[in-house]
Amino acid sequence: MRNGFCFGRGIGLLALTTCLVAGAAVEPATAQTAPTCPTMRKINIGVSVAPPNVVHTSPYVAKELGLFAKRCIDANIIQFDGGQSPAAKAAASQGTALVSVSGVAVGNGVKIKQIWGLAPRMPQAYMVQEDVKTAADLKGRKLSAVGGGVGAFNWVMGREVLKSAGLKAEDAQFIASATAARLPGLVAGQIDAVALHPEDVYLAQKQKPGLHVLVMLNDLLPQYMFNAYGGSTEWIAKERPLMIDTVAAMIEANRTIYRDRDKVVPIMMQATGKPKEAVEFAWAALTKGCVWSVNEGFTRERTAFMNENDVANGYIEEAKKPTVEQVADIPLATEAVERAGGRVTIGTCTE
Repeated sequence: MRNGFCFGRGIGLLALTTCLVAGAAVEPATAQTAPTCPTMRKINIGVSVAPPNVVHTSPYVAKELGLFAKRCIDANIIQFDGGQSPAAKAAASQGTALVSVSGVAVGNGVKIKQIWGLAPRMPQAYMVQEDVKTAADLKGRKLSAVGGGVGAFNWVMGREVLKSAGLKAEDAQFIASATAARLPGLVAGQIDAVALHPEDVYLAQKQKPGLHVLVMLNDLLPQYMFNAYGGSTEWIAKERPLMIDTVAAMIEANRTIYRDRDKVVPIMMQATGKPKEAVEFAWAALTKGCVWSVNEGFTRERTAFMNENDVANGYIEEAKKPTVEQVADIPLATEAVERAGGRVTIGTCTE
């Protein structure tokens, strides 16, 4: 147990809630004063969910605390309904926004590249109805495919959970819907299983105590890369100094998230629209699990695993499997780490 939080399979809502650290009264975050800049450099930064989950709020923290402004950056945050939505894919390929991008797109010829791992580890729990006891029980059930349908994150994770029981995607019914429908759909019984972020795990169990965690996705796929920012290779090359400074600001934001809960929770509440107790629950889970990066957010091993996994799942042809260097611009991320003050370790978090 660290940061006063324990999280795992079979732990009830009451026990989870009592594991939270009791915090002092939260004061509103105050943005730092921007320096004198010859010009403010504009950039669009996408978040993969509308409204964002707690894990996606690093850009909001960076903006609210003045971490972009002190680097002469005018950051505009854009929300997408899923990282694999058509709008998000277009923004990445056209160089209009930094968004979450995957090696699948690289392997299929899209000229994009990752430049920083916002959150290397998956934060979600695969939540199921009360009568679902094992992955095999998902046969014939309704699984979520929110945020883009086939190929979207929830579809991919549902397929992985089914595979753990020797089942195929065709053995269940995938239901496509807007991302915001994840939690209400599960509570209402319209779907039987969905990947939920920690704040929604808290709310789901509060609203319908029979709902429970079937598996933590990071336990199922510990080397899976959850969220990496990137954009078009042409845009990155043209605006490399801006990219480095933008990433440095978000690295600073992530480090502040780990170190100063009371400063960042109000920002997260405003961005997500979630109540304080749910946001604090998520903060505890995410910091304990080292979900947010504190440095580059990349390891060669994790990127290589993703490339192999994408080929094994048929997302990329073997002949088109990209190299680590084709997927991730690790040198850019390293420059951003140096710009943010150099590498750090926070608790047991090193990525």
